[in-house]
Amino acid sequence: MDTIANRWIQHAILLTAPLLTVIDVFIVNIAIPSIKDSLQATDSQIQLVITSYLLGYASFQITGGRAGDIYSRKKVFLWGMFFFILTSCICGLATNAATLIAARFFQGVSGAFMQSQSLAYVQVLFPEPKQRTKAIGYVGITLGIASVTGQFLGGYLSGLNTFIEGWRLIFFINLPIGLFAFMAAKKYLQNTHLNSSEKLDYSGVILFAFALGSFIYPLTEGREKGYPLWSFLMLVLSLVLFYIFVRNQKKKLQKDLHPLIDIRLFKIRDYNIGLILLTFYFMMHTSYLLVSTIYLQNGLNFTPYKAGLYFVVSGVLFMLSSFLSIRLVNAFGKKPIQAGVVLMIVVYILQLAFFDKKVSPSVLLAILPLQGLFGGLVIPSLINITLKNIPKQFVGIASGMYNTIQQTAAVMGICFIGGLFFSVAKANNDFVTAFHYSLYAKIVCLFIVFVLLYYIDDFKTHKPRLQ
Repeated sequence: MDTIANRWIQHAILLTAPLLTVIDVFIVNIAIPSIKDSLQATDSQIQLVITSYLLGYASFQITGGRAGDIYSRKKVFLWGMFFFILTSCICGLATNAATLIAARFFQGVSGAFMQSQSLAYVQVLFPEPKQRTKAIGYVGITLGIASVTGQFLGGYLSGLNTFIEGWRLIFFINLPIGLFAFMAAKKYLQNTHLNSSEKLDYSGVILFAFALGSFIYPLTEGREKGYPLWSFLMLVLSLVLFYIFVRNQKKKLQKDLHPLIDIRLFKIRDYNIGLILLTFYFMMHTSYLLVSTIYLQNGLNFTPYKAGLYFVVSGVLFMLSSFLSIRLVNAFGKKPIQAGVVLMIVVYILQLAFFDKKVSPSVLLAILPLQGLFGGLVIPSLINITLKNIPKQFVGIASGMYNTIQQTAAVMGICFIGGLFFSVAKANNDFVTAFHYSLYAKIVCLFIVFVLLYYIDDFKTHKPRLQ
């Protein structure tokens, strides 16, 4: 029976996809030392444990969205969840670094296929604008909670001493949650319309994956190796491949051959601004979670578990302000988002002033969680402000592109802002100064976000969807 309550049940089931996939982006960070010791892995292999997941996860978001358009979103979600559970278990059972790296890549791919359905389903389940804004807001809340929860769980689980090594639990935790979500989706999730006349653009999938992979891989691995010549050559190759991909997609569109990405999507002005805004925000957000964790552990000599506890407080405040932000945005438009950005800049200025080598726990507890409190005003609404004017026929591609840009921005944040942090820390052997330098970079990113918010139309403004 198709009731409002039933739609929210389906939406709750779908939210397990962003929850699990984003937790798995962050949960590995704190557990890296344990994994390295257990598998006797090299620094390069350990870096690939992180990179391989991001490569798979970012590269196949758009493919997952298109697959849902063509083959039914329920079917793609179920298969994505099944393989995500399977590859998570393979990660947990890995006896060497090579197995873990390969399993992490396919874990990312399967995560991309199921995650891309959670946003695309919103248009199907909630055709009424106010309900849809609320539903997309919950996706944003889930993304934020997952990123903070991953930080805590990585430290907590990797420190457990049980009959198996603690770091393996960070992958096995996906098994019970995934199985529950799979069974619930099989029973309650409604089928979507099959577009049997369309075919998946396999050549476009391969070309896009190679183009994005040639961009992400040198950013992550190149930084670790001091940016050798091959990293710059790969970045040039990625630009060439993206150019070829765009021309390929335009030709297919002209011939009505159902390209992977309908280029007409990028004629929507607010969508383009939203993607740029998203890039700068998640460069800031992801890099902050990384460098603040290292600052607490290496700069203040906190244990991973103790460092993770501070993120629990941040996560609780994020959740509370996120639920509030949905109501505020419906009532006041984009003003609460702009206020959240300004308040986050204030928080980073406070951290510059008070976070040093001997900061007291009370000062940490008073200031650090504010990042979560004010971030909750921003993250849930970024999806809404980017996707609010997307026509229904573009929803699969648009949501896939949103997720792709988000993950690519995360990589860029780790590369550029994280790279700045590590460079300063290495040069001065001072993690506090390095943390301060990274905060300046984050303030610049937030200022750009604030400016872009000024140019994007408010929620109550409805312009023609295609220019």
